[in-house]
Amino acid sequence: MAMFNDPSFQDRIKLKNEAKMKALEALRNKAPVDEALVAERIAAKAAKDAIEAEKRAAKIAEREAEKAEKAAAKAAAIAAAAPKPPPKMATPAEMKAARDARYAARKAK
Repeated sequence: MAMFNDPSFQDRIKLKNEAKMKALEALRNKAPVDEALVAERIAAKAAKDAIEAEKRAAKIAEREAEKAEKAAAKAAAIAAAAPKPPPKMATPAEMKAARDARYAARKAK
């Protein structure tokens, strides 16, 4: 029965380096890069990024406007619900006069 032998650390390093060299050689053998095409792609990406930045800025401005609108509505609601000043407190003499008037009204019945 054949036994499976794990590759040693040196074997794994050797395989990694061979794969790396093979990938570099494949990259070197590729067709030359067309500079005009690269420049066109870079310009297209820059334009796309600018459009996305404008959209993000518009969305942020919209959120800020909504926040300001909500804050204004909340402030208006708080102002509308503000407690009214308490009624003027009656002096003891006024309180006695009101009590006497109620007593007289009961007696009149």
